[in-house]
Amino acid sequence: MLAINQAREAVAEGRSVYGLLNAVPSPWMVEMIGYSGYDFVILDTEHMSTNPESLEHMIRAAECASVTPLVRVPGADYASITRALDSGAQGIVVPRVRTAQEAHDVVQMARYAPMGRRGITGGRTTGFGTLPLKDYLQRANREILVVLMIEDQEGLENRDAIMSVPGVDWVLPGAVDLSQSLGCPGEPLHPKVTEAIDAIARSCRGLQVEFCALPRTSAQLNEWHEWGTRVFLLGEDRSLLFRHLKSHLASSRSGSARLSR
Repeated sequence: MLAINQAREAVAEGRSVYGLLNAVPSPWMVEMIGYSGYDFVILDTEHMSTNPESLEHMIRAAECASVTPLVRVPGADYASITRALDSGAQGIVVPRVRTAQEAHDVVQMARYAPMGRRGITGGRTTGFGTLPLKDYLQRANREILVVLMIEDQEGLENRDAIMSVPGVDWVLPGAVDLSQSLGCPGEPLHPKVTEAIDAIARSCRGLQVEFCALPRTSAQLNEWHEWGTRVFLLGEDRSLLFRHLKSHLASSRSGSARLSR
């Protein structure tokens, strides 16, 4: 049954939240992220081949570990958005949003009337009827997060219009894709990309939309903290695991660390 969105509630109360992008499609991994203490997890179905049944189990794992499950869908697609939300996701992350019309369409797909036009179903989101349907519709419109990604020049130019659409909660810049669009592919720390992300963050502050920072260095993390950012995406589980495994092996080979037991 759709619960209170703890990440949304924390931000509303002025607290900072920290999340991780999940690229290892396993309920076990999601549960571990939750028990590690992260506030939210973004389950990636844009680049990962996660089947619907596995996604539902991953959402259940997030619920068990008290971490807010968001789903990154492949795009502004009604079927993908409704399937993710009907599976129990407490928010959607939509990539490559370029215009206010696209933002409006996403909100309409994710919200029930009178805020949108999402189709109604029962099942696990209502506790199989335990929560009265009218109460569920109100709770869903209140608790579900709509997170939009700005990842190219067009979206950057239309950022104010995109974030002015009622029902948009957070915005997340895609630095790597922005680097391609801005003429410096593969350089997410390029000054052009940094300037673009700063512009998105400034627009958020003026429009009451939460900026979700994705710091790539400790200096960036400190800067966003000082700026007053409250939502942080701290990378991806796949990359963190790979780096830790390499470091663990290298230090073990050098004899400078004791193997974990």
